[in-house]
Amino acid sequence: MNSQTPVPIDTLSDVELAQAIASRLAIKPQDWHRLNRNRNIRAQEQVAAALVYLLKDESQEALVRLQQAVGWLDRSLTAPPCPTHRK
Repeated sequence: MNSQTPVPIDTLSDVELAQAIASRLAIKPQDWHRLNRNRNIRAQEQVAAALVYLLKDESQEALVRLQQAVGWLDRSLTAPPCPTHRK
């Protein structure tokens, strides 16, 4: 459980709120091997990142993340093998 006092949502800027969502949806290192090929989770991660970039007026970066999200969902994108497990 988080020991920090929760910040009221209405005090956050749109970018801060989007960053909080992106942070929450990012795959944690301890979950990477279990979740890195989960298409829905990877798409969520990319859409959240795209929203952060879009709110920061970085539309090209947002577009890259949205295209990656689509790739996860339409199965045109696959996860590369883990570098620590390559032979």
